[in-house]
Amino acid sequence: MDWLMGFQLPAPALFSAPRTEQKITHCPVSHSRFCSCWTDRPSRTRSEWRGWLRKSKAKPNGKKPAAEERKAYLEPEHTKARITDFQFKELVVLPHEIDLNEWLASNTTTFFHHINLQYSTISEFCTGETCQTMAVCNTQYYWYDERGKKVKCTAPQYVDFVMSSVQKLVTDEDVFPTKYGREFPSSFESLVRKICRHLFHVLAHIYWAHFKETLALELHGHLNTLYVHFILFAREFNLLDPKETAIMDDLTEVLCSGAGGVHSGGSGDGAGSGGPGAQNHVKER
Repeated sequence: MDWLMGFQLPAPALFSAPRTEQKITHCPVSHSRFCSCWTDRPSRTRSEWRGWLRKSKAKPNGKKPAAEERKAYLEPEHTKARITDFQFKELVVLPHEIDLNEWLASNTTTFFHHINLQYSTISEFCTGETCQTMAVCNTQYYWYDERGKKVKCTAPQYVDFVMSSVQKLVTDEDVFPTKYGREFPSSFESLVRKICRHLFHVLAHIYWAHFKETLALELHGHLNTLYVHFILFAREFNLLDPKETAIMDDLTEVLCSGAGGVHSGGSGDGAGSGGPGAQNHVKER
Protein backbone atom coordinates (compact mmCIF):
# COMPACT_ATOMS: atom_id res chain seq x y z
CA MET A 1 0.00 0.00 0.00
CA ASP A 2 1.92 2.93 -1.30
CA TRP A 3 0.18 6.28 -0.74
CA LEU A 4 2.88 8.28 -2.46
CA MET A 5 2.54 6.47 -5.76
CA GLY A 6 5.06 8.36 -7.84
CA PHE A 7 7.24 8.84 -4.78
CA GLN A 8 7.66 5.05 -4.61
CA LEU A 9 7.47 5.08 -0.83
CA PRO A 10 9.87 2.56 0.72
CA ALA A 11 8.31 -0.25 2.70
CA PRO A 12 9.68 0.65 6.18
CA ALA A 13 7.38 3.62 6.67
CA LEU A 14 4.25 1.55 6.17
CA PHE A 15 5.07 -2.00 7.14
CA SER A 16 8.21 -1.63 9.25
CA ALA A 17 10.15 -3.95 6.98
CA PRO A 18 13.81 -4.43 7.87
CA ARG A 19 15.84 -1.36 7.06
CA THR A 20 18.91 -1.64 4.90
CA GLU A 21 21.83 0.64 4.36
CA GLN A 22 21.00 3.14 1.66
CA LYS A 23 22.89 6.15 0.46
CA ILE A 24 20.32 8.87 -0.10
CA THR A 25 21.43 11.67 -2.36
CA HIS A 26 19.65 14.64 -3.82
CA CYS A 27 17.01 13.92 -6.43
CA PRO A 28 17.91 10.80 -8.45
CA VAL A 29 17.33 12.85 -11.58
CA SER A 30 18.94 16.03 -10.28
CA HIS A 31 20.51 16.63 -13.65
CA SER A 32 17.08 17.78 -14.79
CA ARG A 33 15.67 18.86 -11.42
CA PHE A 34 12.19 17.83 -12.54
CA CYS A 35 11.50 14.31 -11.35
CA SER A 36 10.08 11.98 -13.97
CA CYS A 37 8.91 9.63 -11.22
CA TRP A 38 5.58 11.44 -10.96
CA THR A 39 3.22 9.86 -13.44
CA ASP A 40 0.86 12.85 -13.31
CA ARG A 41 3.56 15.43 -14.00
CA PRO A 42 2.49 18.12 -16.51
CA SER A 43 3.66 17.60 -20.06
CA ARG A 44 5.18 21.05 -20.52
CA THR A 45 8.90 21.19 -21.19
CA ARG A 46 11.41 22.40 -18.65
CA SER A 47 12.09 25.60 -20.60
CA GLU A 48 8.36 26.37 -20.79
CA TRP A 49 7.98 26.05 -17.02
CA ARG A 50 11.03 28.21 -16.38
CA GLY A 51 9.76 30.92 -18.71
CA TRP A 52 6.33 30.95 -17.11
CA LEU A 53 7.59 30.99 -13.54
CA ARG A 54 10.24 33.64 -14.20
CA LYS A 55 7.53 36.19 -14.94
CA SER A 56 6.66 36.59 -11.26
CA LYS A 57 9.61 35.46 -9.21
CA ALA A 58 10.27 36.75 -5.72
CA LYS A 59 12.25 39.92 -5.23
CA PRO A 60 16.07 39.45 -4.96
CA ASN A 61 15.96 40.22 -1.23
CA GLY A 62 14.15 36.93 -0.66
CA LYS A 63 10.83 38.55 0.26
CA LYS A 64 7.68 38.10 -1.75
CA PRO A 65 6.06 41.17 -3.33
CA ALA A 66 3.16 42.51 -1.24
CA ALA A 67 0.61 41.08 -3.65
CA GLU A 68 2.01 37.58 -3.13
CA GLU A 69 2.15 37.66 0.66
CA ARG A 70 -1.29 36.11 0.89
CA LYS A 71 -0.93 32.44 1.66
CA ALA A 72 -2.02 30.72 -1.53
CA TYR A 73 -1.52 27.33 0.06
CA LEU A 74 -4.49 28.05 2.38
CA GLU A 75 -6.96 28.54 -0.43
CA PRO A 76 -9.67 25.82 -0.29
CA GLU A 77 -9.11 24.56 -3.82
CA HIS A 78 -5.46 23.92 -2.94
CA THR A 79 -5.84 22.50 0.57
CA LYS A 80 -8.27 19.90 -0.74
CA ALA A 81 -5.62 18.45 -3.03
CA ARG A 82 -4.46 15.00 -1.90
CA ILE A 83 -3.20 11.89 -3.61
CA THR A 84 -5.06 9.67 -1.14
CA ASP A 85 -7.77 10.01 1.47
CA PHE A 86 -6.13 7.47 3.77
CA GLN A 87 -6.49 8.06 7.53
CA PHE A 88 -2.88 8.76 8.48
CA LYS A 89 -3.70 8.80 12.18
CA GLU A 90 -4.02 5.01 11.92
CA LEU A 91 -0.86 4.72 9.88
CA VAL A 92 1.47 6.48 12.33
CA VAL A 93 0.54 4.46 15.42
CA LEU A 94 3.29 2.15 16.69
CA PRO A 95 2.45 -1.49 15.80
CA HIS A 96 2.34 -3.82 18.80
CA GLU A 97 5.22 -6.05 17.70
CA ILE A 98 7.57 -3.28 16.60
CA ASP A 99 10.31 -1.68 18.70
CA LEU A 100 9.79 2.07 19.16
CA ASN A 101 13.29 3.04 18.04
CA GLU A 102 13.01 0.85 14.95
CA TRP A 103 9.69 2.48 14.08
CA LEU A 104 11.16 5.96 14.55
CA ALA A 105 14.22 5.07 12.48
CA SER A 106 12.24 3.59 9.59
CA ASN A 107 9.83 6.49 9.33
CA THR A 108 12.42 9.19 9.88
CA THR A 109 14.58 7.79 7.07
CA THR A 110 11.58 7.65 4.77
CA PHE A 111 10.46 11.21 5.54
CA PHE A 112 13.99 12.43 4.90
CA HIS A 113 14.03 10.73 1.52
CA HIS A 114 10.68 12.15 0.39
CA ILE A 115 11.12 15.68 1.72
CA ASN A 116 14.46 15.75 -0.06
CA LEU A 117 12.72 14.56 -3.22
CA GLN A 118 9.91 17.10 -2.85
CA TYR A 119 12.41 19.93 -2.45
CA SER A 120 14.36 18.78 -5.50
CA THR A 121 11.34 19.52 -7.70
CA ILE A 122 11.58 23.25 -6.94
CA SER A 123 15.30 23.53 -6.17
CA GLU A 124 15.95 25.24 -9.50
CA PHE A 125 13.86 28.18 -8.28
CA CYS A 126 15.31 28.27 -4.76
CA THR A 127 18.57 30.11 -5.36
CA GLY A 128 20.89 32.40 -3.48
CA GLU A 129 19.33 35.30 -5.40
CA THR A 130 15.64 34.53 -4.85
CA CYS A 131 16.00 33.15 -1.32
CA GLN A 132 18.85 35.03 0.32
CA THR A 133 17.79 33.77 3.77
CA MET A 134 16.12 30.61 5.01
CA ALA A 135 12.81 32.30 5.72
CA VAL A 136 9.23 31.34 6.47
CA CYS A 137 6.92 34.33 6.83
CA ASN A 138 9.07 36.76 8.83
CA THR A 139 10.89 33.98 10.62
CA GLN A 140 14.51 33.41 9.69
CA TYR A 141 16.37 30.19 10.41
CA TYR A 142 20.09 29.98 11.06
CA TRP A 143 22.42 27.03 10.82
CA TYR A 144 24.92 26.14 13.54
CA ASP A 145 28.12 24.43 12.50
CA GLU A 146 29.86 21.61 14.38
CA ARG A 147 31.59 24.16 16.62
CA GLY A 148 28.30 25.77 17.56
CA LYS A 149 28.88 28.89 15.49
CA LYS A 150 25.73 30.49 14.10
CA VAL A 151 25.79 30.70 10.32
CA LYS A 152 23.53 32.97 8.32
CA CYS A 153 23.03 31.34 4.97
CA THR A 154 20.81 31.33 1.92
CA ALA A 155 17.89 28.94 1.75
CA PRO A 156 19.56 26.50 -0.67
CA GLN A 157 22.66 26.46 1.53
CA TYR A 158 20.56 25.77 4.61
CA VAL A 159 18.71 22.93 2.88
CA ASP A 160 22.01 21.47 1.71
CA PHE A 161 23.33 21.61 5.29
CA VAL A 162 20.17 19.86 6.48
CA MET A 163 20.19 17.11 3.88
CA SER A 164 23.92 16.47 4.22
CA SER A 165 23.81 16.26 8.01
CA VAL A 166 20.73 14.03 8.06
CA GLN A 167 22.16 11.73 5.42
CA LYS A 168 25.31 11.39 7.52
CA LEU A 169 23.20 10.37 10.52
CA VAL A 170 20.82 7.92 8.82
CA THR A 171 23.72 6.10 7.14
CA ASP A 172 25.76 5.86 10.36
CA GLU A 173 25.48 2.33 11.78
CA ASP A 174 26.22 3.66 15.26
CA VAL A 175 23.19 5.95 15.11
CA PHE A 176 20.73 4.19 12.76
CA PRO A 177 21.76 0.52 13.06
CA THR A 178 20.46 -1.81 10.38
CA LYS A 179 22.27 -5.02 11.33
CA TYR A 180 20.78 -7.55 13.69
CA GLY A 181 22.02 -7.24 17.26
CA ARG A 182 23.08 -3.61 17.01
CA GLU A 183 21.48 -1.30 19.57
CA PHE A 184 20.29 2.28 19.16
CA PRO A 185 22.24 4.95 21.09
CA SER A 186 20.70 6.37 24.27
CA SER A 187 20.44 9.76 22.58
CA PHE A 188 18.52 8.39 19.60
CA GLU A 189 15.17 10.07 20.29
CA SER A 190 16.78 13.48 20.73
CA LEU A 191 18.58 13.02 17.41
CA VAL A 192 15.30 12.12 15.72
CA ARG A 193 13.71 15.28 17.15
CA LYS A 194 16.57 17.34 15.76
CA ILE A 195 16.14 15.76 12.33
CA CYS A 196 12.39 16.36 12.34
CA ARG A 197 12.87 19.99 13.30
CA HIS A 198 15.17 20.57 10.34
CA LEU A 199 12.91 18.69 7.93
CA PHE A 200 9.98 20.78 9.12
CA HIS A 201 11.92 23.94 8.24
CA VAL A 202 12.38 22.64 4.69
CA LEU A 203 8.69 21.79 4.28
CA ALA A 204 7.64 25.17 5.67
CA HIS A 205 9.99 26.97 3.28
CA ILE A 206 8.56 25.09 0.30
CA TYR A 207 5.06 26.20 1.25
CA TRP A 208 5.98 29.79 2.01
CA ALA A 209 8.44 30.57 -0.78
CA HIS A 210 7.77 28.01 -3.51
CA PHE A 211 4.15 26.99 -3.39
CA LYS A 212 3.49 28.71 -6.70
CA GLU A 213 6.10 26.57 -8.42
CA THR A 214 4.75 23.46 -6.71
CA LEU A 215 1.26 24.40 -7.88
CA ALA A 216 2.44 24.98 -11.44
CA LEU A 217 3.99 21.52 -11.45
CA GLU A 218 0.73 20.10 -10.08
CA LEU A 219 2.60 18.57 -7.14
CA HIS A 220 0.67 20.33 -4.37
CA GLY A 221 -1.34 17.18 -3.74
CA HIS A 222 1.88 15.29 -3.06
CA LEU A 223 3.15 18.11 -0.84
CA ASN A 224 -0.07 18.27 1.19
CA THR A 225 -0.15 14.50 1.67
CA LEU A 226 3.48 14.42 2.73
CA TYR A 227 2.93 17.30 5.16
CA VAL A 228 -0.09 15.64 6.81
CA HIS A 229 1.72 12.33 7.23
CA PHE A 230 4.84 14.00 8.63
CA ILE A 231 3.00 16.26 11.09
CA LEU A 232 0.76 13.48 12.41
CA PHE A 233 3.74 11.19 12.90
CA ALA A 234 5.71 13.92 14.69
CA ARG A 235 2.75 14.74 16.95
CA GLU A 236 2.13 11.06 17.72
CA PHE A 237 5.62 10.72 19.21
CA ASN A 238 6.16 14.33 20.39
CA LEU A 239 9.00 14.90 17.96
CA LEU A 240 8.26 18.58 17.29
CA ASP A 241 7.89 21.41 19.79
CA PRO A 242 4.51 23.17 19.25
CA LYS A 243 6.35 26.50 19.44
CA GLU A 244 8.54 25.37 16.54
CA THR A 245 5.57 24.50 14.32
CA ALA A 246 3.38 27.48 15.34
CA ILE A 247 4.49 29.34 12.23
CA MET A 248 2.45 26.86 10.15
CA ASP A 249 -0.45 26.26 12.54
CA ASP A 250 -2.97 27.71 10.11
CA LEU A 251 -1.98 25.16 7.45
CA THR A 252 -1.78 22.33 9.97
CA GLU A 253 -5.31 23.03 11.20
CA VAL A 254 -6.72 23.03 7.68
CA LEU A 255 -4.88 19.98 6.38
CA CYS A 256 -4.99 17.81 9.50
CA SER A 257 -8.39 18.65 10.95
CA GLY A 258 -9.93 15.68 9.19
CA ALA A 259 -6.87 13.44 9.28
CA GLY A 260 -6.48 12.68 12.93
CA GLY A 261 -7.45 15.72 14.94
CA VAL A 262 -4.21 17.67 15.20
CA HIS A 263 -4.63 20.65 17.47
CA SER A 264 -2.86 23.96 17.21
CA GLY A 265 0.32 24.35 19.21
CA GLY A 266 -0.27 28.06 19.68
CA SER A 267 -0.35 29.32 23.24
CA GLY A 268 -2.76 32.15 22.63
CA ASP A 269 -0.06 34.81 22.90
CA GLY A 270 0.24 35.51 19.19
CA ALA A 271 2.71 32.75 18.51
CA GLY A 272 0.20 30.78 16.48
CA SER A 273 -0.98 31.10 12.93
CA GLY A 274 -0.26 34.52 11.59
CA GLY A 275 -0.08 36.20 15.00
CA PRO A 276 2.45 38.91 15.84
CA GLY A 277 4.64 36.49 17.78
CA ALA A 278 4.99 34.14 14.84
CA GLN A 279 5.56 36.99 12.42
CA ASN A 280 8.31 38.74 14.35
CA HIS A 281 10.10 35.96 16.19
CA VAL A 282 13.46 34.98 14.68
CA LYS A 283 14.11 31.29 14.92
CA GLU A 284 17.63 30.24 15.78
CA ARG A 285 18.73 26.67 15.68
